[in-house]
Amino acid sequence: MPASGVSAAAIAARLSAIGLPARMEEHDRYTSVEAEVPESLSAGAWRDVLEVVAEADRFGLVANSLNGRTLWAVVRKSVPATGDAGGPSHQR
Repeated sequence: MPASGVSAAAIAARLSAIGLPARMEEHDRYTSVEAEVPESLSAGAWRDVLEVVAEADRFGLVANSLNGRTLWAVVRKSVPATGDAGGPSHQR
């Protein structure tokens, strides 16, 4: 498993330990982790979740009335080249 997969697996395991069963998916340039977030998640659990996803290269939350809330995190498979570090315009 590539280093990104190991890092993503660690993030997924820690999210699952918090009570958010996570799923991983391999892509060409990154490994992603997603977990559904219940409305009832406590403030303390949110702090723990943010500490976990801070280890990813990018993370975010997609929320809508149809599908609820999905937390996502991305771990890149390689270091981006200079000037290709991503940012708000490169969000998922």
